[in-house]
Amino acid sequence: MTPELLSKIAGWRAKEAAGTLTIDDMKLAIAAMREGRLNAAAASDGAKRKKARAVIKSADQLLDELSSMGGKL
Repeated sequence: MTPELLSKIAGWRAKEAAGTLTIDDMKLAIAAMREGRLNAAAASDGAKRKKARAVIKSADQLLDELSSMGGKL
């Protein structure tokens, strides 16, 4: 979080504690925090694409492996 966003959050918390937080203030808070989450998700997604994803085996594949290991079904 940026220092600017932290300052805004502190202001919204102070307004809420004083009982003066408005609906418009809440909308601004949600929009600001959501923007940060979207930016973090985009940055995280870019890092994930660089790595190979693990292959998820189907139930049949898992049962075949179990059978080949000598397990009785």
